[in-house]
Amino acid sequence: MFLKQIQVGHMMVFAYIIGDTNSGECLIVDPGANVDALIAEAVRNNLTIKYIVNTHGHVDHIAGNAELKEKTGGRIIIHENDVEMMRSHPFIIMRIFRAKPSPPADILVRDGDSVELGSLKLKVIHTPGHSPGSMCIYMPGYVITGDTLFVGGFGSTDLPGGSWELLHSSITDRLFTLPEDTIVLPGHKTGTAFTSTIEHEKIHNPLPTR
Repeated sequence: MFLKQIQVGHMMVFAYIIGDTNSGECLIVDPGANVDALIAEAVRNNLTIKYIVNTHGHVDHIAGNAELKEKTGGRIIIHENDVEMMRSHPFIIMRIFRAKPSPPADILVRDGDSVELGSLKLKVIHTPGHSPGSMCIYMPGYVITGDTLFVGGFGSTDLPGGSWELLHSSITDRLFTLPEDTIVLPGHKTGTAFTSTIEHEKIHNPLPTR
């Protein structure tokens, strides 16, 4: 398996390249910016981009969808509850991020679905709270948490569709029940550490009680 974390854009978004080295297929998670750099990294490692996966529909995570799909033909995947959000950002917001509107999603997923990439199988965990369709991508040993769980922090709930109760439940009931040695791969850089573990976050994350 190939796994690469790349910081993109001015909001310190983490995009991820996950590849199956046997089949040569890969996917890009949250191409918020720097699309050419993401493509170059895939090419450098002999990988073909098959899917574009968005952990949620906020503009800083989907801003590169249109360019990446145009240049690679990758199929866009998003949770069914964020499909409208992905396509409805105001023009001024898209202009700030120098982004084109995202093309429609090719594949809508829900909790428990899998994204198959060669011999790899990535499980969708629906984690609403930051947005209605926020989701995490789990594979044994790793979980990409988008804006649900950060290193030493957690996503905001003050945007439309956000819910503190849902976010808290998503983290404590869905993510904190994963194996404790699971490596947490967050959606933003929030400190000096780029990754964490479920065990570390259960002990040290300042997640308030309900």
